[in-house]
Amino acid sequence: MRPLIALPARFSATASALRFRAEVVARSLAEAVFEAGGEPVMLHPHAPRGVADSIEIAERLARCDALLLPGGGDLAPYRYGAAVTHDAVYDVDAEQDAFDLALAAHALNVGLPTLAICRGMQVVNVVLGGTLRQDIRGHKHVVQLAAVKAGTLLEATVGTDSIRVSCFHHQCLERLGDGLVAGARTCDGTIESVERPEGRGWFLGVQWHPEDTAQFDAASKALFRALVAAAAIKPAVSRVG
Repeated sequence: MRPLIALPARFSATASALRFRAEVVARSLAEAVFEAGGEPVMLHPHAPRGVADSIEIAERLARCDALLLPGGGDLAPYRYGAAVTHDAVYDVDAEQDAFDLALAAHALNVGLPTLAICRGMQVVNVVLGGTLRQDIRGHKHVVQLAAVKAGTLLEATVGTDSIRVSCFHHQCLERLGDGLVAGARTCDGTIESVERPEGRGWFLGVQWHPEDTAQFDAASKALFRALVAAAAIKPAVSRVG
């Protein structure tokens, strides 16, 4: 039986194969999970008027063996205490924000194995009290080298002290959330990975998009394999948040 990997969908205004608005999961993400031995399960983002039901979130995640928080649009800056919104902030959706934040909070609380990618890593940082830089330059549509910190879960997972990362982000972590430590940085100091050594359960956050290169890059593939392996031995978790 393949472990069930929860993947929250992203709202899409249009989809070429459909007549109406859509909810989508990136094909490369679903394929990476499947190739690693997991079964991707799309979750409908449900948080009416920007409010998520924590009990409902717990019940839905209880059916799954792990969580993959994907990339997407920007979080509303007020979610991390910013008084001003930068002009570059885009695709903010109150329901999507509330749903993702509630998923992350519950998964971290109960120790559900979690891989957080790009926006997903930013969501986790905000859940844990961290902040974001609303706009940076030089990290979008590029592939660059990130140094992996020795002794980290990331190093143990990818088996190397550096990794080529496929970046598609215009924001980054600013102040780290409680309990998070950086596992990789690019040469300008941008945090490209975080982990939670004292937290419950298996967790890795990466700012880059490993699904872009998982078909041919061993380090990228290793991230999905590690998530599925952790899901296969997921401990029993509480059904309430």
